[in-house]
Amino acid sequence: MKRITIDPVTRLEGHAKIDIFLDAEGEVANTYFQVPELRGFESFCVGRQVEEMPVITNRICGVCPEAHHMAAVKALDDLFGVEPPSVAKKVRELLYMAFFITDHTTHFYALGGPDFVVGMDAPPAERNLLGVIRKVGLEVGKKVMACRARNHHVIQMLGGRGIHPAAGVPGGWSKAVNEAERLEIEAIARANIEFAHFTLKVFDDIVLNNKTFMELVTSDLYLHRTYSMGTVDARGQVNFYDGQIRVVDPDGLQFVHYDPKCYMDHLAEHLEPWSYLKFPYLKKIGWNGFVDGKQSGVYTASPLSRLNVSNGMPTPQAQEEFERFYATFGAGTLDQGRRQPIHHRLATHWARLIELLYASERMLELATDPEITDPRIRIPVQTDQIRGVGIGSVEAPRGTLTHHYETDSRGILTRVNLIVGTTNNYAPIAMSTTRAARGLIKKGKVVDQGLLNRIEMAFRLYDPCFSCATHALPGNMPMVVRLIDVEGKVVDTLRRDS
Repeated sequence: MKRITIDPVTRLEGHAKIDIFLDAEGEVANTYFQVPELRGFESFCVGRQVEEMPVITNRICGVCPEAHHMAAVKALDDLFGVEPPSVAKKVRELLYMAFFITDHTTHFYALGGPDFVVGMDAPPAERNLLGVIRKVGLEVGKKVMACRARNHHVIQMLGGRGIHPAAGVPGGWSKAVNEAERLEIEAIARANIEFAHFTLKVFDDIVLNNKTFMELVTSDLYLHRTYSMGTVDARGQVNFYDGQIRVVDPDGLQFVHYDPKCYMDHLAEHLEPWSYLKFPYLKKIGWNGFVDGKQSGVYTASPLSRLNVSNGMPTPQAQEEFERFYATFGAGTLDQGRRQPIHHRLATHWARLIELLYASERMLELATDPEITDPRIRIPVQTDQIRGVGIGSVEAPRGTLTHHYETDSRGILTRVNLIVGTTNNYAPIAMSTTRAARGLIKKGKVVDQGLLNRIEMAFRLYDPCFSCATHALPGNMPMVVRLIDVEGKVVDTLRRDS
């Protein structure tokens, strides 16, 4: 039995490796996308005061602390039974749009984009942001850096810190927006809209107008017909900050539509012995393995799935891109503006840029809202209001993020459960990696760096963040080595405790 190992996988946040096992004929027998990190936050938060969670959980990851901060604050709203003022929700969302813009920009230009801009067969040392700048010019690099800098400035202005926001409190926000700040943010939002259009033009020029790339995007190599999940507003349109969770089946028909607080009625988690990361699935269907179709409980929560479940985009320019996106793939109309789902997973890169434009437009809407400078930004909470359970949810760039806290009567945590964007997508990531490996590795075919990179592209499109999904505890964790045969059975286990 021959094994091909990609270790470490590149251009993601966290650590993972891919083991590909070949049979005697040189065909792929099994593929394992392994995450050798161990989650610790759910355990070591127990016993702490619940109001500390917004500043503790945003340390899970330096890539998306804003998402954890926001989900935690919303969970505290629920736990203390308080509805924040309208202006507080708008300020939270304003910061969140700045965050989405920086995150999606980073993925396109530094993580996912280099495969298309620099080339899938380029040397690994060149497939990065510097390689992109060399290919498209220094001026483009300056635009990317300027976009990230100005939006991180907004995050620091509104959140109190540039990396780990601290302004979120139960019942609202701790800092109001003044008129000078509003004017500055308005100008930044306008620049963001211009940058989003520029980036979509880059995608048009490099991917959509490239026959080779479009054949790859529309091929069966990166195709999976799974359920799709995302948050939608009262009109059924995409919303990152608030709304109901909608899940549609592979044909686009609504499967469930529920309040985020009811997530445990609809989701469960499966474990495999070869990874520390869990595999969420739809409880009503059950876990039926790493397979596609309506009989599979596997679902995807990503920029592509958010578009697949929605009736459209809430802002006009993003809606135009939404229409062009589905028309390009020939997707028919279902109802209320919803389209037949697109299952070509490389299309996620385009969906992410449509979200970039939406976040920029929404940021401008919020910055020009007359209420945004209202100083009445928080409703105080009382300790005797503690309900004992609080659940908060937002759409992180990588997918639906849920924080679930349980406390005693004093507000001391007794249980914490987190389902983060990448955790939702772990089963699809494993499936996509296996499908790409089986489609690319054939008997007698040379396995070179370009081929292995095409396999990595199968997970990279999800923009995974494994530190979020399975954050390692401080110090050394037990090292467990499992010997697995071609059928996936554990033959032997070796363990070394720290």
